[in-house]
Amino acid sequence: MTGSRPAAPFTADDYRTRMERAARAAADAGLAGLLVAPGPDLVWLTGYAPTAETERLTLLVLAPGRDPVLVVPALEAPDAAKAAGAPALTLRDWTDGKDPYAVTAALLEGTGRLGISDNAWAMHLLALQRTLPDTSYASLTEALPMLRAVKDAAELELLAAAGAAADAAFEEIRQVRFGGRRESEVAADLADSLRRFGHSQVDFTIVASGPNGANPHHEVGDRVIEDGDMVVLDFGGLKDGYGSDTSRTVHVGEPTAEERRVHDLVREAQEAGFRAVRPGAACQDVDRAARAVIADAGYGEYFIHRTGHGIGVTTHEPPYMIEGEEQPLVPGMCFSVEPGVYLPGRFGVRIEDIVTVTADGGRRLNDTTREMVVVE
Repeated sequence: MTGSRPAAPFTADDYRTRMERAARAAADAGLAGLLVAPGPDLVWLTGYAPTAETERLTLLVLAPGRDPVLVVPALEAPDAAKAAGAPALTLRDWTDGKDPYAVTAALLEGTGRLGISDNAWAMHLLALQRTLPDTSYASLTEALPMLRAVKDAAELELLAAAGAAADAAFEEIRQVRFGGRRESEVAADLADSLRRFGHSQVDFTIVASGPNGANPHHEVGDRVIEDGDMVVLDFGGLKDGYGSDTSRTVHVGEPTAEERRVHDLVREAQEAGFRAVRPGAACQDVDRAARAVIADAGYGEYFIHRTGHGIGVTTHEPPYMIEGEEQPLVPGMCFSVEPGVYLPGRFGVRIEDIVTVTADGGRRLNDTTREMVVVE
């Protein structure tokens, strides 16, 4: 089965390297340290994902010149100790009735600017501010937006496998009947396919038919798909901890000349965005290249979102392919290239691949046809 080969697990050394890299990046950014709460950053840095959300403080503390420490509730320490990255850090547990913020404060200098996870609870941040009044805080996305952006060879392999699994799901879904069925029914088939091809988590299965296709983030509903509908399919999730995200637009029965023209236009824009990918180019160059094709054809006002977003342990993360983003592209970055045209009340078209930056250009991680696909 496509994508069924087990992925090699990351080792303690892999996580040690990531934590060292994060600590260096923090120092280079003038930060006194990093505070990483449960979520994607903690998983990427340590391999640890608490089994349930809890109000008890869990926090990875990375500070210059100090070994990494994971502050964790005592009742969860046994699970934390089993994480793949646990041998590369020190566990500092705390029991109910003890002040976890004092435990955390002792691991820091007590002054300066600290980076903190975007998804850290406000109650924890406010308590840290009270305990460390001479510190200030910046979200990791603000302070270190490129922390997870450049993937190593093992991560690229996992992203490629996730992309191949999503491609296999598309090849399967294009064979099912669309006409006369509800969007929700096709979306359920698509989710089943993603799981069958190895996804442990399905994040979204957009099936936007007819006029619903003019809404880029249409919520799947009970609309019955009709003959003559354009149908935008946008789907993805996590396979072995790394994301997939792809879009293709199919047509129920033979399309009109205008529908083919708009689909071809979006395909040309997607190709232009892909060809703009190269080391040293700015993120906004990818957006500009794709957007220019659509604008020159007179449809610029109908391309209403950015051209792309990063992908890794989450399906949406930095960098973003959008005007004003001057971050240079670096080999190992992975992101979507997904221009679209959305005609209100009529139909929409989006074509999306995940692309990684190589030494001399870009490589697509999705390989299904970008031509118009006619379904029943």
